[in-house]
Amino acid sequence: MALMGTSDPTGEAEASQEKPFVLRALQIALVVSLYWITSISMVFLNKYLLDSPSLRLDTPIFVTFYQCLVTVLLCKGLSSLATCCPGTVDFPALHLDLKVARSVLPLSAVFIGMITFNNLCLKYVGVAFYNVGRSLTTVFNVLLSYLLLKQTTSFYALLTCSVIIGGFWLGVDQEGAEGTLSWTGTLFGVLASLCVSLNAIYTKKVLPAVDGSIWRLTFYNNVNACVLFLPLLLVLGELRALFNFPQLGSAHFWGMMTLGGLFGFAIGYVTGLQIKFTSPLTHNVSGTAKACAQTVLAVLYYEEAKSFLWWTSNMMVLGGSSAYTWVRGREMKKMQEEPHPRENEKSNMEV
Repeated sequence: MALMGTSDPTGEAEASQEKPFVLRALQIALVVSLYWITSISMVFLNKYLLDSPSLRLDTPIFVTFYQCLVTVLLCKGLSSLATCCPGTVDFPALHLDLKVARSVLPLSAVFIGMITFNNLCLKYVGVAFYNVGRSLTTVFNVLLSYLLLKQTTSFYALLTCSVIIGGFWLGVDQEGAEGTLSWTGTLFGVLASLCVSLNAIYTKKVLPAVDGSIWRLTFYNNVNACVLFLPLLLVLGELRALFNFPQLGSAHFWGMMTLGGLFGFAIGYVTGLQIKFTSPLTHNVSGTAKACAQTVLAVLYYEEAKSFLWWTSNMMVLGGSSAYTWVRGREMKKMQEEPHPRENEKSNMEV
């Protein structure tokens, strides 16, 4: 997934063993910091673009459309650079194939729902409540895995999901008690969580259509999104609202919009980078810790006063998510360590 392509895992492991511990620790610290800075900055910047009193721009679909457009241009630019200057950057060649675009279209519809509902949730709820509002992704992963893939989940994993659900409802209750609850934003958060889960499931099915390349899939998803967003902009009247926007000719406005698109593109790269230098399990733990730091920063930045139960709801959501990651990690490790039935039969025959 990284821009520099994928290398031999064995070579990477040997190289990492040759590096001094301090150097490896420094690399991991830098990569994790880059992920945190990119992710947190993107959330705060999107909040500014979607719901800033100074900006007063009520066009969430256009903001999302523009970020998709920036991603398409960046993908195409990096592809052209890789073709013109081999060795500068390792990026797959991108040529728009309508047949491939059509095969990716069902996933693109889910992708559009995911990024649109994410931004709409952020528009209507505060950054501090944003993580709780979108906390049901793990629960939907378990539910959809059973309904669509017929995969069962262990009792302990279900127990962690119940903690997440409890934290979500406590958070909703406390937001309501403080008078800051937006049912619209909460609904968009639940829909965003559902789309994130569906996106993960359907991505695996669609990857063969783009030769297993995440960057090709990113390109086609965002191209389809740009096309599908255009009628929505017309129907919802956002183009008219944009033309009447006082800061339409402001370099600052377009700079912030473009920066939001850059962060949206960069988060995919730094996520892959963090997984490469650590592990998927460590990446999930880092994401949970980042969410905690983001919540604290939001409360401090917006000078909000939160109750003990409000903080408890956040800890339940973050703790439940971490526990689920830990439980699933142990279960997968146990499955890998268990000998295959056929191997047992073979060894018995040899004996």
